[in-house]
Amino acid sequence: MPAPLPPGPTRRLALCTLVVCVLAVAAAVVSFVQGSWLGIVWVLLAGLSSNMCWYYMKRGRAGRRPPVTG
Repeated sequence: MPAPLPPGPTRRLALCTLVVCVLAVAAAVVSFVQGSWLGIVWVLLAGLSSNMCWYYMKRGRAGRRPPVTG
């Protein structure tokens, strides 16, 4: 049985940005629980990283489809 191919760069970027998004959400929750308004920065970072994750996931899917010729 052949070894599975390593994930592509867009898949790795999507995974990394997803991890950043989850960590930013956790940091925002901790900041707001402690009464710090610094959590707003973490919420903004979570929004940015979730958009980046969505973009790289869509870009990776689009790269695997065959081109449409008319």
